[in-house]
Amino acid sequence: MNHFHVLTRDGVRIAFHDVGDGPGVLLIHGWSLSGEVWDRQIRVLAESGHRVVAMDLRGHGNSDAPRAGYHIDSLCDDAIEVIDQRALDRVALVGWSLGGLVAMRLACRRPDLARSLVLVASNGVASARHETFPFGVPPEGTLEAMLAAEHADRISFRRKAVGDPFKGSDPEPSVLDWLHRISLQTPSWAAGAALRTLMTTEQVDLLDRLSLPVTQIVGDADPALSVRGARWVRDRLGGELVELDAGHYPMLECPDEFDEALLAGLRTGAGLRS
Repeated sequence: MNHFHVLTRDGVRIAFHDVGDGPGVLLIHGWSLSGEVWDRQIRVLAESGHRVVAMDLRGHGNSDAPRAGYHIDSLCDDAIEVIDQRALDRVALVGWSLGGLVAMRLACRRPDLARSLVLVASNGVASARHETFPFGVPPEGTLEAMLAAEHADRISFRRKAVGDPFKGSDPEPSVLDWLHRISLQTPSWAAGAALRTLMTTEQVDLLDRLSLPVTQIVGDADPALSVRGARWVRDRLGGELVELDAGHYPMLECPDEFDEALLAGLRTGAGLRS
């Protein structure tokens, strides 16, 4: 088996898969899902000569779900624990959606642990509009509406939450069933706390501290991400921005193109700042 756990500083077990040999890649998933969404990419990256670690954020997948600890710094601490305890050396950080915020924070807090950063359906700095980031939805009303829907009917809300961000039409029923099943593994207390982190985290100031190659891979019709905001971050960093014909799930909606962009992002030094 390649399914493992590490024990964090506050006694939480963080689950992950560890597959392959070679330069390390840490995959960090998005809100209410798990490392299972990276299944194809784990195989593709391992076959291309990488050691791939796909973690489950606390409260998600097979990780423990404590009542507390879902602030962006705590999620970042968990990822650092995985890197340290698995003795990973200078990993490429790949973060999708909420995982992109975590990966960005980790890259700035511990640049000694990372060699590059790939943001998927994420700009790394904010998922909603803030004073320093004038893109995306306003956080207050959107967040409260989502938390109320989660409280009123968790099962229906989760199915809508994981299905709506696809481009154009609903995903295939089998794909929606799969994502819905994964999402329901995240209990309501963890989902609410992590959703608050997703919608309220603002870390534009980190852009001036980055010294790593940065690639963004985004869908051109992602309803959960401002493409204008992604372009703004690209212009600030001088990094690479790949826009695919997709919504919030480029790894599922256009997997061949996504894998190509991901491998390119791991190979290149594009976005390295002087």
